[in-house]
Amino acid sequence: MIRNFGNKLGLAWWAKVVTGNPSGTYWYGPFLTKRSLNENLKDFIDDLSEEGAKDIKHTIMRCKREEPLTV
Repeated sequence: MIRNFGNKLGLAWWAKVVTGNPSGTYWYGPFLTKRSLNENLKDFIDDLSEEGAKDIKHTIMRCKREEPLTV
């Protein structure tokens, strides 16, 4: 996949999503474009909220990520 190749090169877009209660860190991606990430991120954050997560914050970055994607 092109996304996986872009990720290996550190060119993929990721969102680091942190929740305060329960405390957790989620990595959402990889995406080829920042625009694509932004278009899909709302649904991911909505899902976390529906599961009861509070104090949700996110940071968008271009980087290389590997497992684990949830801490």
